[in-house]
Amino acid sequence: MKKIAIGVLALVFAVVSDCAAQNPVIDVFPKGTILHGNIPYNHDSLSKHLLDIYLPANAGKKLPLVIFIHGGGWLGNNKYADIGYMKKTVYEMVAAGYAVASIDYRFSTQAVFPAQIQDCNRAVSFLYENAGKYGLNRERFAVMGFSAGGHLASMLGLAKNNNVEAFFIPGTSKTFDIKAVVDFYGPAELLLFPGANDAKSPEGLLIGAAPLARPDLAKAASPVTYVDKNDPPFLIIHGEKDDLVSPRQSQLLSAWLGLAGVKNELIIVKGAPHFGDMFDVDEVRNKVMNFLKKQLE
Repeated sequence: MKKIAIGVLALVFAVVSDCAAQNPVIDVFPKGTILHGNIPYNHDSLSKHLLDIYLPANAGKKLPLVIFIHGGGWLGNNKYADIGYMKKTVYEMVAAGYAVASIDYRFSTQAVFPAQIQDCNRAVSFLYENAGKYGLNRERFAVMGFSAGGHLASMLGLAKNNNVEAFFIPGTSKTFDIKAVVDFYGPAELLLFPGANDAKSPEGLLIGAAPLARPDLAKAASPVTYVDKNDPPFLIIHGEKDDLVSPRQSQLLSAWLGLAGVKNELIIVKGAPHFGDMFDVDEVRNKVMNFLKKQLE
């Protein structure tokens, strides 16, 4: 993988480097940030089995890592999407000495669940196994997801200790650990969606059937199914005016976590829709940074 210094001198490299040319969010990061781009995490040629790693300039060894999982209804977007609109938060993370990774995964139109969580587990396992190469601290991994990515981040944090064999591509190491989860407006219970009767809804496409027609599959793909006392701390953030994923989804997840004795905080952002700049404001960003600092440092 090419290493690219992001800054004034990097403008020259960005013109000639394939990594830079294919990365539309390079300018989001502080000057001097090092990019390891389009790393294949499953040792195959699938375009959805790639991840990017961003390291602070002059970084030492054993950096805490925040792994971004993008949204898009499990059928759209890419590993640049949520970095692109969470610009201030991402900038502050790297400036504070965190490494950031962003992963892609197979869409529901390519493969139904559990392909998506299989890919996420594989990507995190790759980062864990290659932590020494990239200067990452294996004991300080957090995941952060948005919408469908929030669902997958929650699944990563909650289902890991359940050892669900179907959630791992054969050969994937299960030795990694997730220390914290930041869930931005992610689905928590598929059966509660208005489209639960519709096989062509995003959640229906995810599991390959209308959730109410296959409640077994819906349950298997719902984060609340896996809540137990051994789960990592959660920070859950949801827009008050979200008309795509109801705030009740996050309220339900927070309630189940609380019942199990898992540390969690739910923040309802007043007036906020499903996504957008209202989640990158100082109040929310400070909550995220303080949570990461407490859990990873």
